[in-house]
Amino acid sequence: MITTIGFDADDTLWHNEPIFEAAHDRYRALLARWHDAATIDRRLFTTEMGNLELYGYGIKAHALSCIETAIELSGGDICAAEIREIIASAKEMLAHPVELLAGAGEAVGQLAGSFQLLLITKGDLRDQERKLAKSGLAHHFAHIEIVAEKNAETYARVLRRLQIPPAHFLMVGNSLKSDILPALGLGAWAVLIPYHLLWQGEQAAAPLPSAVAGRFSQLPTLRELPALVARLNAVPGTTTASEDSRQKSEEHGRPGCSS
Repeated sequence: MITTIGFDADDTLWHNEPIFEAAHDRYRALLARWHDAATIDRRLFTTEMGNLELYGYGIKAHALSCIETAIELSGGDICAAEIREIIASAKEMLAHPVELLAGAGEAVGQLAGSFQLLLITKGDLRDQERKLAKSGLAHHFAHIEIVAEKNAETYARVLRRLQIPPAHFLMVGNSLKSDILPALGLGAWAVLIPYHLLWQGEQAAAPLPSAVAGRFSQLPTLRELPALVARLNAVPGTTTASEDSRQKSEEHGRPGCSS
C-alpha cells in the first residue's frame, strides 16, 4: 500500500541538465586554445568528484571546480577576464527560469489530493529553494528535504523521522543511483522516469527485476504516474493516504479531532 510519494526535483519536475550542458559548451570554447573538449570534460569531472566532499552539488560548487580546472589546464595562464566569464556563466545559470517538464504540474496536483507528497532533492540549498518557489509546486508538498547526498542512509533517516514505513513509500526520479536504487534497497517502491541527459556522476547499473520483487517501474513521462500508482494500489484492503488518515481519525474519535 503506497501512502506517500517522494519526488526528485532536477530533471524530474523541471529541466536542469540542459542548463549545465549550455554552460559546458561555453566552457569548452573558453579553454579550447589549451585542450580539446574531451580532455576538458574529463579533467573537469575528475575535479568535481574530488571536490564533492567539500563543495557538495549545485551550480556554485560546479563553478568553483570550473575555475580550478581552468587554472590547471591553462598552466596558470588563464586571465582574470576569462575567470570572470566563468563566474558570469554561473550567475546566468542561477538566474535561469524554471521550466517544468511536460505533465509535471498536472501529475503532482492530481496526486496531492490522495497522497502525502515529499520533495527529496540534493544540491545548493538556496538555489533549490529558489527553483521550488518559482515552480509553483511548493504548496503540494507536505515536506521538503534538501539533502547533501541521496543514498540509503538519507532515505532511511527521512522516512524514520516522518514515521513512514518503507513499504508505504514510493520514490520518483530520473536517476537510478540517487532516486531508485536507494529506495528499493530499503524495501520501498520506485519509479524511474529517464531524462534525455544524465550527468556522468549519476550513472549506475539498472536494478535486476528479480531483486526488487515488482517494486520497480519505468515510465516515459510524469503524465502516466497517477494511473500507475492507482494500479499499484488496486489490491483488496489497500487505502490511499487520505483514506488511511480518515480511518485512523475515526478509530480515535470524530474525524479531524485528536484524543
